[in-house]
Amino acid sequence: MSANIVDKQEIVVGVDIGGTNTVFGVVDLGNNILLENSFKTYPEKGADDFFNRLAGIIKESCKSLEAGYFLGGIGLAAPGANYLKGTIESSVNLNWENVNISKMMKKHFDIPVAILNDADAAALGEHVFGVARNMKNFIVLTLGTGLGSGIFVDGHLMRGENGLAGELGHIIIEHGGRECTCGRKGCLETYVSARGIKRSVSQFLSASGAPSELRNISFNELTSKNVFELALKNDRVALDVFNYTGEILGKALANVVTVFNPEAIILFGGLADADELLLKPTNFNFEKNLLNMYKGKVRILKSGLQNGKAAVYGACEFAKQSMVKNTVELQKFV
Repeated sequence: MSANIVDKQEIVVGVDIGGTNTVFGVVDLGNNILLENSFKTYPEKGADDFFNRLAGIIKESCKSLEAGYFLGGIGLAAPGANYLKGTIESSVNLNWENVNISKMMKKHFDIPVAILNDADAAALGEHVFGVARNMKNFIVLTLGTGLGSGIFVDGHLMRGENGLAGELGHIIIEHGGRECTCGRKGCLETYVSARGIKRSVSQFLSASGAPSELRNISFNELTSKNVFELALKNDRVALDVFNYTGEILGKALANVVTVFNPEAIILFGGLADADELLLKPTNFNFEKNLLNMYKGKVRILKSGLQNGKAAVYGACEFAKQSMVKNTVELQKFV
């Protein structure tokens, strides 16, 4: 550290590690966003390659800022991350197992490094920077390749006994249903996720003789964006798939409300960008299946953060918390 560090302003870096892209941001302790960027993850090259590249990019990014800053902490959000151990124990999208993130980052930085699940980071980001700023009880669903969730209860991020609470993507919503990457069948994320949308397209095309441009796209080339774009053109099968997805999601969320009694459920991630195509059937089936005592009291909202950066900002906030020495202070959010 520089001898003049007392004259510099402290900053933190938040990183959201995705299966395709990794997004990061730099904020100061006043929550001002100073820099945002992204780069390809290339998980197939292995964890060592990724964290070496990440360290270099963080250092170069911090150098690019004007003089007067010093890096005080790093927050890393990743699927399958366990904050108690500082590891990624299992991540299908990254295809990494038992990666000690904390140890790898300590090779490059002698500062606090905090690790948390990407959905928990999204929830923390919404709480500090997004639509959940004044909420104590809410749930964030990350709708991407899979389905993750972060849950706030009475102003605290719910962790669970082993730091693994909040796997709503793996509640079983259909007995003997679709095979899931977790090894079970009928999990919510096999129906409500980018992968789930693709599987629903195959199901509807097989069951119906309706004309659809989706028949011209192979399963391997198909994306949820294709389905979205065709739904906007009133493709019957694409519309049916979104209605089906919203029906399943709405029913599942109605059940979730009976357990957590949240003020709001916030949708975050690529699939949430389908807007009313997903939100309309979801809201309809949600209200239809809610217990009477909850009807009209729980909102389903889209993330309030631009470009889906909730997990990045949440990782920044978690990094700041990790820098706090007093354990009691640290527990204010976690």
